[in-house]
Amino acid sequence: MSEADLTRSERPQPRAGVMEIAAYVPGKSKGTHGKTLHKLSSNETPLGASPKAKAAIETVAHNLELYPDGAANELRDAIAETYGLHPDRIICGAGSDEILSFLAYAYLGAGDEAIYSEHGFLIYDIAIRAAGATPVVAPETDLKTDVDAILARVSDKTKMVFIANPNNPTGTYLPFEEVKRLHEGLPAHVLLVLDAAYGEYVRKNDYESGIELAATSDNVVMTRTFSKVYGLANLRIGWGFGPSHIIDALNRIRGPFNVSGMAIAAGIAAVQDREFLTRAVEHNDEWLPWVTAELEKLGLKVTPSVGNFVLVHFPDEDGKRAADADAYLLQHGCVLRQVANYGLPNALRMTVGSEEANRTVVEHLKTFLGQA
Repeated sequence: MSEADLTRSERPQPRAGVMEIAAYVPGKSKGTHGKTLHKLSSNETPLGASPKAKAAIETVAHNLELYPDGAANELRDAIAETYGLHPDRIICGAGSDEILSFLAYAYLGAGDEAIYSEHGFLIYDIAIRAAGATPVVAPETDLKTDVDAILARVSDKTKMVFIANPNNPTGTYLPFEEVKRLHEGLPAHVLLVLDAAYGEYVRKNDYESGIELAATSDNVVMTRTFSKVYGLANLRIGWGFGPSHIIDALNRIRGPFNVSGMAIAAGIAAVQDREFLTRAVEHNDEWLPWVTAELEKLGLKVTPSVGNFVLVHFPDEDGKRAADADAYLLQHGCVLRQVANYGLPNALRMTVGSEEANRTVVEHLKTFLGQA
């Protein structure tokens, strides 16, 4: 045995499967040589945060030595009042990511399986594996969640199904009737997790974020985030809503002060600032179709999106592929998101940004494609 092998055998070892997890890689923040003009890689809102949320943080800054409210009672009350829910059925976390992990840790273990769609949020795979369970991937149809494909993969080992609705990075969504059909097809002991991180942006009459099912079922949880439309990504804050027995289980494994006082204060102010929320959604309503149309004029295929981002597909030609476009845009300070790790090697995801950012990216792509 070599000295290196001996050293490894003597040090603590992660349990089986941990080192097989692919670490989550966030979108780039900087262009080439550190120059960034427009960061459109992480689906952040171009409007920033509510001024009321920013002001609320200042009130907490005078008491940094004090622990926050461990149960986030005032934030849960504010969320409950906004959505017409019971606060006891709400749990808050450090981003909705933490709630998703809580669900996996509480309900999955060795020998269990959990299903998610082919191009679903990468955190699902990480949470499933971290809990010691086995991920099962259901293929999509035209980059849309396929209910029949999911139901076909349900086995006696299935304990959970994750659905991002709308989905990231595709921007597609599942109509509520299809969500209900999926739920009806699942065994009662299988937990359906509806991740509605981009729900506020959806303007479709046949969409429902999951509140109704979570309110009326024993095996459905909906998760939401303050990171996107509310502009509080830096604070890491999200929430989940579900049956009392599930929320009780999650609270038993939740850290005692998992949400900071600043996040709680900002979240309360943000969820109550309906005027700011309306402006953020209206900005997206204006620029999402514009970005889509302008990119299609360049001959690029754009997957129809209901979120605050678009998935842009590039030609399979030397010098014009997604990686080439990404490199070119980075040189010009425009940062988009490569999505090869989502199984989409020849596409980029572009956040809907400010007017200047949107127009700048389109102009650079026009030049990149030789159409300037």
